[in-house]
Amino acid sequence: MTQNIIEINDVSKIYHLGGEVVKALDGISLNVEKGEFVAIIGPSGSGKSTLMNIIGCLDVPTKGEYALDGKSIKDYNDNGLAKVRNEKIGFIFQQFNLLSRLTALENVELPLVYQGIEAKERRQIAMDCLKRVGLENRYTHYPNQLSGGQQQRVAIARALASRPSILLADEPTGALDSKTGKEVIEMIKEINREGQTVILITHDLKVAQSARRQIVLADGKIVEQGGEV
Repeated sequence: MTQNIIEINDVSKIYHLGGEVVKALDGISLNVEKGEFVAIIGPSGSGKSTLMNIIGCLDVPTKGEYALDGKSIKDYNDNGLAKVRNEKIGFIFQQFNLLSRLTALENVELPLVYQGIEAKERRQIAMDCLKRVGLENRYTHYPNQLSGGQQQRVAIARALASRPSILLADEPTGALDSKTGKEVIEMIKEINREGQTVILITHDLKVAQSARRQIVLADGKIVEQGGEV
């Protein structure tokens, strides 16, 4: 029996900006099954970044319900949400977000440090993750000694290190040339084929079509979803 890893029901997000009420999300409902590869696509202002922040437990809905791994995020306080982010969600960002003073290995180890995993074990996990993305021979390199594609692969390894429930990729090819971007997407697809749930946030239709299912947003609402955009 397939299990929903994400259940979002009638979620809205409202901001009050300078006396104006802005409805960034307007009654969003969607489920993501364990092992799915889903792309959330839409132009600037469509609500996709707000939805990503809610899925990633970086923000909470104004109304509606969001359950991750069968548990409502309303059950967590701020510290609990931080723990969820560290243990259940692997983030991949457009600008890589690597720490320049740390080596590739140390960057990948970082979420494990926050989890309190002892040094020998976290080093082994980090090396395994670097090997998974083909960078085991670059583990002593600093970010400025790596190409953009290699930095993004380190970021993917870091996202995988905590064995997350979902991999949340925000415009992961946005800072890369087209050839390197395709290589990164192929790597993400391979990771998904191994069973990892992946949610990809993008404005790029070609990138979105790499996913098995696309969810199209406009004006804070889902306007289309299915296997093809």
